Amino acid sequence: MKRLKTKAKAKTVFLLGFLMVVLCCPGIGMAAGGEDHGDGHGKGWVATDTYRVMNFVVLVGGLFFLLRKPLAQALDTRIKGIQLQLQELEAKKAAAEKELAKYEAQIAQLSQESEKIIAEYIRQGNDAKAKILKEAEAAAIKLEEQAKRNIEHEFKTAKEKLQAEIIEKALEKAESRIKTSITPADQNLLIDEYLQKVVA
Repeated sequence: MKRLKTKAKAKTVFLLGFLMVVLCCPGIGMAAGGEDHGDGHGKGWVATDTYRVMNFVVLVGGLFFLLRKPLAQALDTRIKGIQLQLQELEAKKAAAEKELAKYEAQIAQLSQESEKIIAEYIRQGNDAKAKILKEAEAAAIKLEEQAKRNIEHEFKTAKEKLQAEIIEKALEKAESRIKTSITPADQNLLIDEYLQKVVA
């Protein structure tokens, strides 16, 4: 591995040196023939133009050869980085979707539970209502029975009182009639009869 790196470095140094020689030689040639340059100006294609084109081609070729690997590696690294970012974003998206599905399931479950709770409260309310109505009905029956007993008792008491008053008034009337209708002779007769019964 180290040997390959050393060879690559040596190759790079050699190419750089070669490029410098190639680039400098036409410049030296142009400097040497500089006096003719002014005369040949505007005559069309000259040797210096050929050297310039060659210099440009060699420069482009050398740069391409030297920068090919680093550029490819940089682009490859950038592509891998983008792919990694995309994978991370996909993973985050999947995690977010999973979390969203979890929350949606929890919301659906809460909705079902709330419906169950409401149904349970309604059932309890109906049971309590039925119980209250039943207790109220039983209490009403008891009150009705108690009222009947009270009425019967009051009626009986009033009847007895009325009978006592009637008897008392009848006795008073009978007594007053007896007093007015019995003569002293009748009284003596009654006393004699009573005494005879007692003696007998």
